Amino acid sequence: MNAHTPTVTVGELPASKKVHKPGQLHPELRVPMREISVHPSAGEPPVTVYDSSGPYTDATVKTDIERGLPRLREAWIEARRDVERYDGRTIKPEDNGFVSADRLTPEFPVRNRPLRAAGGRAVTQLAYARAGIITPEMEFVAIRENLGREQLRSKVQRDGESFGAAIPDFVTPEFVRDEVARGRAIIPSNINHPESEPMIIGRNFLVKINANIGNSAVTSSMAEEVEKMVWAIRWGADTVMDLSTGRNIHNIREWIVRNSPVPIGTGELRTIHSRMLW
Repeated sequence: MNAHTPTVTVGELPASKKVHKPGQLHPELRVPMREISVHPSAGEPPVTVYDSSGPYTDATVKTDIERGLPRLREAWIEARRDVERYDGRTIKPEDNGFVSADRLTPEFPVRNRPLRAAGGRAVTQLAYARAGIITPEMEFVAIRENLGREQLRSKVQRDGESFGAAIPDFVTPEFVRDEVARGRAIIPSNINHPESEPMIIGRNFLVKINANIGNSAVTSSMAEEVEKMVWAIRWGADTVMDLSTGRNIHNIREWIVRNSPVPIGTGELRTIHSRMLW
């Protein structure tokens, strides 16, 4: 008898399908968007919208949470030749709250050696932007932000008050690079989360929505915690904050990160940040 394989919700959203747009500077890019069908009586083409749901709503992709998502950005990261792999540290009992063996959530099955900067280099999108480099992540973001507006900008006249914002009619990779270099926007693309699809947060870009999730104090399995993240992004969350406390935190969080196409924030990051401000 085969062991039960944990699963999460997958499948296209109603009346819509996943589409991808290629890059120009980096032709290998496949930037996801969602086309929503309109009623035939309207005589209108599908409406293209921003999509942060990852492979979970792509009918052509089979997901397996025990393997994690495809490592989308791994080749881009390694092509820059400014990182190196290392062994990392051994997971300690205290990382999971000294939980007993019978209650310990299994470790994520796939082990990848973590990356770190090589030779004292800075490996952030900010560093690349200030060096004048347009990365695949920056072009990915530009395509994602435009949502096909290149077809609309000749037809739609701007109106309204900008309140000091400087949002262009068409977002170019160079505009993305410049905004990041100026410190007015961030691309949270950690080198050790290559499964994540690049996105940007900044005043002159689309509004982004965060979803908070946390583990259950009563019962919590890896599939249930990954499912929370999946439903958050199915409903449009651009980032997810994991506010889990208690036991099994490390193992559960690794399951979430390895299966997440959006940036994951953690309580540890908040703690480190607060200590830096002391």
